[in-house]
Amino acid sequence: MPDRTKLSSDAATYIYEQVEQAANAAGLIVMGALHPRVVDAKQLDGGTLILLGAGADFWPTLKASDEWQGDDPVDRWSLRVVGQLAQDFSAQAHFPFGGPPYAPFIDWALKSGRTFSSPVGALVHDEVGMMISFRGALHFELEFKIPATKGVSPCSTCAAPCTQTCPVSALNSQSFYDVAACHDHLSTVQGQACMTGGCLARLSCPLSAGAGRDPEQSAHHMRAFHPS
Repeated sequence: MPDRTKLSSDAATYIYEQVEQAANAAGLIVMGALHPRVVDAKQLDGGTLILLGAGADFWPTLKASDEWQGDDPVDRWSLRVVGQLAQDFSAQAHFPFGGPPYAPFIDWALKSGRTFSSPVGALVHDEVGMMISFRGALHFELEFKIPATKGVSPCSTCAAPCTQTCPVSALNSQSFYDVAACHDHLSTVQGQACMTGGCLARLSCPLSAGAGRDPEQSAHHMRAFHPS
């Protein structure tokens, strides 16, 4: 970790790599970055924004933490870990929860050039597919170098299995997401496959395997979405 002082512009070339390494060590991955001054000066005042999300190491790291023993373990863990990263790098932390008002994570993600809208309306990421879980973001006053992106949706060359996989067509290419149909299905015996292993439509995305998602993690999120 760098010293907890404001990083100078001389170090700007290396900040992204340092943040990525620290995030990985904490159980997170960098899911995108952008310069708000360039893409949307109204949301943040310049600098650099780095989006952090859950990767393959997130779940075992969370389960080994003190937060796992209490309520809302995912959000409380995220507050502590992303908050500590913000302190270590002299950045401002933002979170996709805790509102309203809510930070515009979907907008930031789409403008990062690494996240796109899928044929069923849900977001799809170039590394973790449709198994997206943003846990926070770091905003730096400095505008420093970030990796270039292709900016092309992976869906452009995909057969779109996500449009055909949901047993009740709750996720589809016409109406995008029928929330009521989804909840109704999850309450049935047939819906337990989604409850225990995760949304079948999201899992059908070829890139979702890149998330290394533990089915237990998906089951945790499904219980939060559809309490029994």
